[in-house]
Amino acid sequence: MSKKSNPPATGQIPARYLRFQRSYPKVFKAYAALGAATQEAGPLPKKSRAIAKLAIAVGGRREGAVHSHTRRALEAGCTPDEIRHVVLLATTTIGFPAMMSALSWVEDVLAPTS
Repeated sequence: MSKKSNPPATGQIPARYLRFQRSYPKVFKAYAALGAATQEAGPLPKKSRAIAKLAIAVGGRREGAVHSHTRRALEAGCTPDEIRHVVLLATTTIGFPAMMSALSWVEDVLAPTS
């Protein structure tokens, strides 16, 4: 059985992410530059990019990424209902149990804000 992590509150950067940033500054800088380059590589507006990244995290079944991209989607102006809708759309692609897991990860972040 896996241990459930407590995600940080909305807008709060996880401690392990900050430790990585301090421990490996060159790697972090390169990773951040790649992220910035991919964000600006196409025509999608910020809100659409945030929803797309959340959908990718949901499809990849990456709990930490779902937490992170839920926070980022909120910061980009997505509503809790829009975020939940993205997760619901995954049902027919990744299956009901996987969607329910992703929805619980989203709710970890949304619960304090909704």
